[in-house]
Amino acid sequence: MRPELCLPILLVTAMPAAADPLFVPRPIEPHRYEGGWEHFVGGGVAAFDCSGDSLPELFAAGGENPAQLFLNRSAPGGDLVFDAVEGTLSLTGVTGAYPLDIDSDGIMDLAILRVGENTLMRGLGECRFSPFSGIGFQTDARWTTAFSATWEAEQTLPTLAFGNYVDRTDPDGPFEACDINQLYRPEGDSYAPPLPLEPGFCALSMLFSDWGRQGRADLRVSNDRHYYVRGGEEQMWAMDPVPRLYGPDDGWNSHQLWGMGIASRDLDGDGRAEVYLTSMGDQRLQALAGGSDGPSYLDAPYESGATAHRPYTGGDGRPSTGWHAVFGDVDNDGWDDLFVAKGNVEQMPGSAMEDPNNLLMGGPGGRFTEAGLQAGIASLHRSRGAALMDLNGDGLLDLAVLNRHAPMELYQNITAGAGNWLLVDVTQDGINPNVVGAFVELRADGRVWTQEITIGGGHAGGTAGALHFGLGDIAVADIRVIWPNGDTGDWQPVEANRRVTLIR
Repeated sequence: MRPELCLPILLVTAMPAAADPLFVPRPIEPHRYEGGWEHFVGGGVAAFDCSGDSLPELFAAGGENPAQLFLNRSAPGGDLVFDAVEGTLSLTGVTGAYPLDIDSDGIMDLAILRVGENTLMRGLGECRFSPFSGIGFQTDARWTTAFSATWEAEQTLPTLAFGNYVDRTDPDGPFEACDINQLYRPEGDSYAPPLPLEPGFCALSMLFSDWGRQGRADLRVSNDRHYYVRGGEEQMWAMDPVPRLYGPDDGWNSHQLWGMGIASRDLDGDGRAEVYLTSMGDQRLQALAGGSDGPSYLDAPYESGATAHRPYTGGDGRPSTGWHAVFGDVDNDGWDDLFVAKGNVEQMPGSAMEDPNNLLMGGPGGRFTEAGLQAGIASLHRSRGAALMDLNGDGLLDLAVLNRHAPMELYQNITAGAGNWLLVDVTQDGINPNVVGAFVELRADGRVWTQEITIGGGHAGGTAGALHFGLGDIAVADIRVIWPNGDTGDWQPVEANRRVTLIR
């Protein structure tokens, strides 16, 4: 039996009754994630603004198909409209991508994961890209399925972590043939050769996060037990000058699962994020044990409603397979919800083939209730990556889902009676202009919402842009930023239902 943790219930009187979430499909040019066994995994979506209009574009992995960039042509607050365009991003072998501003020039770049050589693409403005040169990035032909990045103190370039899956060159593979992972740390204005992070246990998701608010981001890695078979586990690397794995002496609890994706969000208002891990079978919501000084994570109880372990529609009662997971308040009631992309690996007979995506609606005490079917997002395709983001600037989180063997899906959030909201951009001059590693805190009516600005997590794809807060009936709140070096900004009043920019 796994140890369990009860999340405390917050008593808040200002929240309205939750609105019923509702999404409607919008047309988008057909695009599929395809390929053989090297593309059973991956299939990520990146969402970020490359056109300069503050509305996010979409970049979707293609596997053996060329990857696809979709330009956002939506009118602010109008119907979602995206146009597919060709260009230097139309690469094959792409498993996923993550947006980040590598050179701190104010234009978003892309880290592209591939079966083969990974690629760092420099944003040139107006959604044009070219491969980076002059920063010493050296890559080799591995099977990359995970990524995260952070800025370490006093560095001008971000630290990059690439997670690799099965070592395709191992003649004794694929079982017990997991590849090493790789860490790129900068030396001045270029990257040193990658540092191996080993042992590797077939990573499918990574996330740099300041999990304990200690002033340093460490690297969590979620691993696929299907290939490490035995002797492996979930991992967290302490980012010391020489990285080391946390172990039992640090409070790290061993967890073994068919790990696919990571989502992170503070659900209980204590300023430290809970973690959601997708898997084959039950999904796991975890929180830090009360009073622990180390990364001692315990599973939330079954009663939290977060396990999402079997399909809730479609008639297939076999266990589910979870991939991309992301938190976000889709009805703006002040409680974070959770989207989980689901789908059979390929033809796994012990797992559901009819496996609908989840929309778990959050409530007090970390309790979740399934609403995917009535919300209109219960696709039965083999979903992989996704992006949950406000795509048209109306304060409601929209959804894009990339599927294997089926067209990509685009959903517009049209929830009637949704609560108030706030979109928050955070920026600073110089290095790390998007302030990765900062914490944004919002307080009102005896509650504090906290979001950390991170790069990574999900499954093979992530988003960059304004943070979204659902506020319920709250019309005015206070907001502040805790900057990556620990400096704490002053509380500032903000009104709901607008986009604000916080500048250092």
